[in-house]
Amino acid sequence: MRGMRPGSVAVRSYAAALGLVAGAIAVRFALNPVLGTRLQSFLQFIAVLVVARFLGFGPALAGLILAIAFAVYRRMDAPDEITSRYWVALAVSIAFCVLIIWLLDRYRRMRLNVADSERLADERLQELGAERIQREREEKYSAQLRAIVESSEDAIVSKSLDGIIQSWNKGAEDLYGYTAEEAIGKPMSLVVPPDRRHEESNIIERIRQGSPFKHFETIRVRKDGKQLDVSLTISPIRDARGQIVGASHIARDIGARKELEEQMRQAQKLESLGVLAGGLAHDFNNLLTGVLGNASLLQEDLDPGHPAQTRVQEIIHASERAAILVKQMLAYAGKGRFIIQQLDLSRQISEIVPLIRASLAPGVQLDLQLAPGLPVVEADPAQMQQLVMNLAINAAEAVGQSGRVTIATEARAADDEPQVVLRVSDTGCGMDEATKARIFDPFFTTKFTGRGLGLAAVLGIIRAHRGSISVESRPGEGSAFNVVLPAAPSAEPDSREPQAELRGQGAILVVDDEELVRNMARFSLQRYGYSVETVADGQQAIEIFSARPNEFDAVLLDLTMPVMNGEEAMRAVRRVRADVPIILSSGFSELEAIKRFANDGIAGFVQKPYTATTLARKLKQALRHERAL
Repeated sequence: MRGMRPGSVAVRSYAAALGLVAGAIAVRFALNPVLGTRLQSFLQFIAVLVVARFLGFGPALAGLILAIAFAVYRRMDAPDEITSRYWVALAVSIAFCVLIIWLLDRYRRMRLNVADSERLADERLQELGAERIQREREEKYSAQLRAIVESSEDAIVSKSLDGIIQSWNKGAEDLYGYTAEEAIGKPMSLVVPPDRRHEESNIIERIRQGSPFKHFETIRVRKDGKQLDVSLTISPIRDARGQIVGASHIARDIGARKELEEQMRQAQKLESLGVLAGGLAHDFNNLLTGVLGNASLLQEDLDPGHPAQTRVQEIIHASERAAILVKQMLAYAGKGRFIIQQLDLSRQISEIVPLIRASLAPGVQLDLQLAPGLPVVEADPAQMQQLVMNLAINAAEAVGQSGRVTIATEARAADDEPQVVLRVSDTGCGMDEATKARIFDPFFTTKFTGRGLGLAAVLGIIRAHRGSISVESRPGEGSAFNVVLPAAPSAEPDSREPQAELRGQGAILVVDDEELVRNMARFSLQRYGYSVETVADGQQAIEIFSARPNEFDAVLLDLTMPVMNGEEAMRAVRRVRADVPIILSSGFSELEAIKRFANDGIAGFVQKPYTATTLARKLKQALRHERAL
């Protein structure tokens, strides 16, 4: 019986055997009146057999002894019946009973052994079944693990503690270019650049110490020699006893991520440049407005033949070039806005030939091959001028003091779509492939001095006009830049309206935070017959306008000012008097201002920097339109 000590079980077995035999004796004694002397030991014999069958040889023998003792005791009442024959019969009976008891005990033992064998067999079968299930599970897991490793896009490699490659998955083949047959058995230094071989010894040392590497970014090399940016995770491999027997490498190509990070850095740089360019454009345009406006006033004051006319014209020309530089910065930084017109590109280039010649050294020949009757393109005139000037200046710097710069235009069709091609070529030093790959990068320049923004701005302008650019160049053979622009669906060259009479009358409130601009606007408008009052910010403008709202015929309002900006001031003026014409002024384009304030009913817009005649013309147009309403 389970849960009992062996001695306790034996005592119980003997007690049960003796009890059973004693019970049989008592029953037979109680049956004496019925049976008499017949079958005196039959019940005891049956009891002993039962004990032998179920409790074993020892308890049965004890029961037999009890039965014999009782039988002998009963014979003591009749001594004359105890003869030698009796003892012989008793001995035979005892021997027979012992034999039967032994046989029954053997039978019991055999059944117990069979039962134990069956139990052990069942247990073993269950163990074998469990082992089979576990083995199948492990085989399935191993197959899944192998499938995962083989189908992984990451390179998964195992190596021994002496750095020898032991396994090489499909991802490793794709990443490093070596097949498994080529890599297995070779040292891990197979894919390590020579200048990074020290990394392997450091890795092995740390693996021996059981320290994993996680997200270790480094350089590895392909079979073809190309270097790769990879992220490595290296972990120790342990056997069943927990001993470190090797290392696993999981390598991931992070080249695309690095490129994306670089693009994000460039975007952040562009964003920072945009903020900087916006601030510079505001301040610089204010200065240019004063310089250009006052120079234009001085030019009008001087007689046409006055010796200072040439100097004044140079000032105006320099101011216009400076304005182009500001637009170039804005275009590069993504802050520029275009005024789209239909342009004849050949005509546009012809108009700036003097500017182009001024950019070339005296010994450089300018060759113009401008096709007549080109299809028009939809473009911003100032941006096209900047595009041509930047390419011409780049060509001039390439040829130095002598050589030839060629500017050509032509019409062509690609997939039945009309296009206009601008080609600017030179006979300069040319470029190698490495330089060609970087010429459009921001701040990249091959000159000792320069901003490195010219070709970057060119690329930005071309993309904004849905065009493309290609470069042909070899060292010592010159360079050619080919710009392709889509032709406009309907083509009509732009025409300029003749200059109208600019004089007028009325009181104008000029609001600008730059004193130089305020003074220039006041002088310009007074020259053309207007009375002018100036203030430095929007808050002062509201105070003055609110005190005398009906005295002013128009308001010239700068958009970017401290205290109160132009947009807030414009709406405050509208609340005082809704019908007053408001002309906005800013360094950004008219197209952007009109789009932004389309619902505010502005009367006009003048882009900084501007001349006196430009300001007078814009004001006259605004007042004429207002009176017509």
